[in-house]
Amino acid sequence: MHTDPLPIEEVLPQVQAALSEHGHAVLQAPPGAGKTTRVPLALLEAPWRAGQRLLVLEPRRLATRAAAQRMAQLLGEPVGETVGYRMRLDQRVGPRTRIEVVTEGVLTRMLQSDPALEGVGLVVFDEFHERSLQADLGLALCLEARSVLREDLRLLVMSATLDGEAVARLLGEAPLITSAGRTYPVTTHHRAHRVEGRLEDAVAATVHDVLAEETGDVLVFLPGAGEIRRVAERLAGLPASVRVHALYGLLPQREQDQALAPSPSGQRKVVLATSIAETSLTIEGVRVVVDSGLMRGPRFDPGSGMTRLVTRPVTRDAADQRRGRAGRLGPGVCYRLWTRADEARLADHRRPEILEADLTPLALDLAAWGTPDPAALHWLSAPPTATYAQASDLLTYLGALDAEGRLTDHGRAMQRLGLHPRLAHMVLAALPLGLGRLACDVAALLEERDLLRASAGPVEADLRLRLQALEAPGRPGTFHGYTVHGGARHRVRQAAQQVWRRVQREDGADLPAPTSPLDHLGVLVAFAYPDRLAQREHEQADGTVRYRLRTGRRVTLSPPQVLSKAPFLAVADLGGPQREARIFRAVSLTEADLRLHFGGQIHTEQAVAWDAGAQAVRATQRDVLGALVLREGPLADTDPEAVRTALLEGIRQEGVALLPWTKEARQLQARIVFAARHEASLPDTSDGALLDDLATWLGPYVDGMRSRGDLQRLDLGPLLRHRLTWAQQQTLDAMAPSHLTVPSGSRIRLDYSDPTAPVLAVRLQELFGQTETPTVARGAVPLTVHLLSPAHRPVQVTQDLAGFWATSYFDVRKDMRGRYPKHPWPEDPLSATPTRRAKRRKG
Repeated sequence: MHTDPLPIEEVLPQVQAALSEHGHAVLQAPPGAGKTTRVPLALLEAPWRAGQRLLVLEPRRLATRAAAQRMAQLLGEPVGETVGYRMRLDQRVGPRTRIEVVTEGVLTRMLQSDPALEGVGLVVFDEFHERSLQADLGLALCLEARSVLREDLRLLVMSATLDGEAVARLLGEAPLITSAGRTYPVTTHHRAHRVEGRLEDAVAATVHDVLAEETGDVLVFLPGAGEIRRVAERLAGLPASVRVHALYGLLPQREQDQALAPSPSGQRKVVLATSIAETSLTIEGVRVVVDSGLMRGPRFDPGSGMTRLVTRPVTRDAADQRRGRAGRLGPGVCYRLWTRADEARLADHRRPEILEADLTPLALDLAAWGTPDPAALHWLSAPPTATYAQASDLLTYLGALDAEGRLTDHGRAMQRLGLHPRLAHMVLAALPLGLGRLACDVAALLEERDLLRASAGPVEADLRLRLQALEAPGRPGTFHGYTVHGGARHRVRQAAQQVWRRVQREDGADLPAPTSPLDHLGVLVAFAYPDRLAQREHEQADGTVRYRLRTGRRVTLSPPQVLSKAPFLAVADLGGPQREARIFRAVSLTEADLRLHFGGQIHTEQAVAWDAGAQAVRATQRDVLGALVLREGPLADTDPEAVRTALLEGIRQEGVALLPWTKEARQLQARIVFAARHEASLPDTSDGALLDDLATWLGPYVDGMRSRGDLQRLDLGPLLRHRLTWAQQQTLDAMAPSHLTVPSGSRIRLDYSDPTAPVLAVRLQELFGQTETPTVARGAVPLTVHLLSPAHRPVQVTQDLAGFWATSYFDVRKDMRGRYPKHPWPEDPLSATPTRRAKRRKG
């Protein structure tokens, strides 16, 4: 085996010694060091291997296959001999295979079927810095297997950018080995200003500039397949000597291999890739990297129970990985489509997937492992408690866990199917209905990205359309005006067949299928997503239809859609903003479907509640499934106590203004409020206090009443007085008299609406001769006197009558006597006779 020397070879003796003496090690090696391929091959001859296999974990299918192919090439053998690989839907191993490169999920399934990993001498966790959930889980299970069952099981964690010391501590003070890398200088260019407009335009323009100014092939990092397609469309006019290739996980293997292969002589290539190209892969000929600065990944929202794809800025370590791709084979250039100021704000590392993912599969795996409490295992980052509890609750609802959190027989069958627990439950629930094959197709469809894509506008959400496209004969192309993703269709068919084979091993033959299985599609999706049953609410002006989920959350269906008139949906795929998530894939179902398959969860409620629109109590009986109302009608026999409670609640909602207040009742209320400020024995009758105590002072008097109109029969004055004892009423009259007799003999009503300043409003002439300001609260509070003109308009406001007569009165007299000559305006008001009448006419 002849190979060029790589930096990793300098530390291979240390790796071999650490594994031989300690049984574990952590290897830090930057991209280009050669760790992925050279380390496993070097360990083939280790004495401790003793004929056992080496497992090498890779985070992605493409990297898994590429690593196996490169090692087999170095040995001069085809894949499947000494070196093979295993992944979902694809494996190439044989009886002579000693190194198996596997995707991380494969290790979990191997451990579940054989916790001791018999026949495996070493597990290598490559690219551990990516911190995938499956890698964290696999390491936690391997650590427990080694401590309980296999002391001789060796573990090697390899990473390009990671806190190696933390991993070494997790393994039990494992030796930490560091290798140099082999990268050439990379010149880095930043944009002077942020990208304005569409990202794809800026990327395409940069690629055009690069092809004109630089030599070599170009690797472009974009967040997802959609952006890759749009950039490819903008590059369609490049010369024939430049080939544009896409590179992302869902591409057929042939197209992936074309992107990785060297360019033919005289040609250049532009590879438009997702983050799949950051590590592990060497793309021959690349000298220039164009980095959009964005990455996309799933993020689970515990509040909604949904996972959505989130596009966010690349992290600093990932950006360095991407730049390093330009210096793998020689000096290179990197164009970053962000400013230096933006770069200073980048996060240092990506968040571990375990902190952001849906943990339902993890919870099922741990229950199957026999350790449902994650605290019993060793983690580099422990699963978040709230998210894990939510996952366990879902598994309990699906019947996978019992009340004590132990795995049930149904849960064990779910785990063996190797699907997301929701989909596994759906498949198993479909078998007694004769829908097993259809359920396998649906499970495979929902595990893959959407089969269909549109050139413009949204794709129809109806999942039936995907099944029809899946079953359509012939080569993939277009279907009902949509482009069918051929590679995805092939994978869906493969996955469906694989799931069906597992079902047959577990449960035997399927029952006879119904005549029209697609009519039952909604029921299957409802089995998988019972929390995403949705009921139509209304159509908005732009044609968007709003639905209410069983959980009470609102979601929308964009127009135009076949499903827009469906009264009920089972929603499989949601995305977009958290507040206004959009339905991407769903299927209709009927009320009869819900009653047949979810009848045990439907409750009949008798609702007696205040209807704000009708301003009345409404008594209804309805059948509900969570927040979905299946049927609603009037309730004939209503508990009077429930009606009274609802009516009082309506008053609380509307406020005391709903009650029939008279001027006298409001005056009495204000008097009590004022008096209570100065006499603690009196109750509080403010609006807030009355609302708080409705049941006591108002409740006994509303029997038989149901509406605002009925409330008009109340007389609030006596009801307020009933709140006072006889002694309190006497105190009230002493502290806050309703009227005051003035010098003219008139009995004037006092105004207590402002409890800090009660008002006596009286015509000025009726107070002639009075110098002392009248008071209330047994003399403690002077009244604010509003002195009125003969037209009952205020001419002066005072709390000092004596001062008014001595000074301000004369200005008022000068102004008023011309306007009201028929009324007295004496020069000496203190000696004048108070009167409420005009001057007598002479002779």
